[in-house]
Amino acid sequence: MPMYQVKPTCGEITVDLPTCMYTLPNVHAQGSSCGDHALQNGEVDPALKALEARQDEIMRKLYELKAAVDGLAKTVTTPDADLDATTLSQSPAVSAFTGTADLDALLGKDLGALRDIVINANPATPPLSLLVLHGLLCHRYRVLSTVHVHSSVSSVSPQLLSCLGPRRTDSYTRHRFQLGFTLIWKDVPKLQMKFSTQSMCPIEGEANVARFLFRLLGAEPQDPITATQVDSWVDTAVFQLAEGGAKERAAVLRSLNSTLGRTPWLLGQELSLADIVCVCCLLRAGQAASAPTNVQRWLQSCRNLGHFDCVYPLLQ
Repeated sequence: MPMYQVKPTCGEITVDLPTCMYTLPNVHAQGSSCGDHALQNGEVDPALKALEARQDEIMRKLYELKAAVDGLAKTVTTPDADLDATTLSQSPAVSAFTGTADLDALLGKDLGALRDIVINANPATPPLSLLVLHGLLCHRYRVLSTVHVHSSVSSVSPQLLSCLGPRRTDSYTRHRFQLGFTLIWKDVPKLQMKFSTQSMCPIEGEANVARFLFRLLGAEPQDPITATQVDSWVDTAVFQLAEGGAKERAAVLRSLNSTLGRTPWLLGQELSLADIVCVCCLLRAGQAASAPTNVQRWLQSCRNLGHFDCVYPLLQ
């Protein structure tokens, strides 16, 4: 039905736009017929090209500024952070590793003052060998260690929360450290590690991550035969001792007992990555109590070094 009409209360309103500011073309109308600056031949508007070029130039300058700041951060030190590398290398806890380690030489000088290692691990299978290697890295470098719990995990034991040492309560600055070691307890099917998170794909598997961390100690064997033997023992420990069946574990124990009957360590007269990973996988598999005589003696020798003190509380 028709409605009654209401007379307008005001006339036509005219808005005077200011002319003191410059106007910009409508970049959202690119390619459409309604925009003032739309091109019908499919080419990009020159104004839009200029805008993109300006943005690229700004980003380039920002990256150069970041590189300059990273370089300046290397020169900032504090009295309590200036540790003597010679003293650290002679520490009893790392006396088995005679190689010299320099992060700049091992990893390159373009990564900044602090190198961050981020590890995602499942609390159901704690990476014991990585905890041992973390302790050795702490004796060689200034390490900023932190433990976090991901939302995919409901809760973890207090032992897992303190596996990298007591939690820091004092204030600290990142430039005082050389290496950042962050362990995140997360519901992941396989252990993952990222180093230089912006440009590096994840490293997966405890064996591969252990090899990477051991290289940071500068103690990796230079002899290709010895290096191959280390890799063989590491893979045997992870895939047969930790993840294999009863027959595979029994075969590895026999091989360990035979090798340790000839030498005190798996690769001769010094502790190596092979010993660290094999001991941790043996302990995690619960085979230590039933191990043969030579293996029992070897386990006790490893425990006497003190490297594995962080492991035994997690086995209880």
